[in-house]
Amino acid sequence: MKFVLLLLLCCSFYAKSFAQYADSTNYHVLLTSTGSINRTNEDRAYLLNNALNFGLKKKSFVLNSTSAWLYGKQNNSLTNNDFSTTLNFNLYKTFPHFYYWGLVNYNTSYSLKLKNQLLAGGGIAYSVLDKPNAYINLSDGVLFDQSSLIVGDSYHTYRNSLRLQYHFAIKELITIDGNHFLQNSFSRKGDYIIRSSATLGLKLRKWISLTTALNYNKLNITRSENLNLTYGLTLDKYF
Repeated sequence: MKFVLLLLLCCSFYAKSFAQYADSTNYHVLLTSTGSINRTNEDRAYLLNNALNFGLKKKSFVLNSTSAWLYGKQNNSLTNNDFSTTLNFNLYKTFPHFYYWGLVNYNTSYSLKLKNQLLAGGGIAYSVLDKPNAYINLSDGVLFDQSSLIVGDSYHTYRNSLRLQYHFAIKELITIDGNHFLQNSFSRKGDYIIRSSATLGLKLRKWISLTTALNYNKLNITRSENLNLTYGLTLDKYF
């Protein structure tokens, strides 16, 4: 069902959880479709990296919903079939540049040998730099992890979730965005997750950009990792 939904949206999507809103803006939609194709006399490979983000902002509350799908094959062999969906919120009720956050996240990943994973929790965040064209944010919190692996094992654990997030805009022409997570288990030695994404965008119009995305993920418990470089288009609309 998740794949049908993405396909019906015509081009699927890579999501950024960061969004800057004007005072009068209540909603934000971001669609991105990136990919790569390689074909030689003997080999064929392709990779699609697609996502959708929808954001809602009130006076002191921001809600984001994100769904992403990474799919790839090489010589008719499946290499990636990775789906992730996240609902997260930020609550701005205390000091300037400081907020509380909470999220629920579901993942399944062929490349990381992950059958199902449900993450839920919350924490705090602080913006070290907070300007319209330059944003750096650090956050930390605790997540509950209920997972099952493709090999058949199931487990649950609590994780510390540390994140570095940034956004830079250069003369309203070039954008650089990044989200980098380190999620260590409190009780399972050597059990950690790395999720890292960096995106470079070149604006063609106010609402459309050429995009290059670099994504790296590692699930140490399965000794699996993936690194993907893709390129394509991003549609970005505030209303």
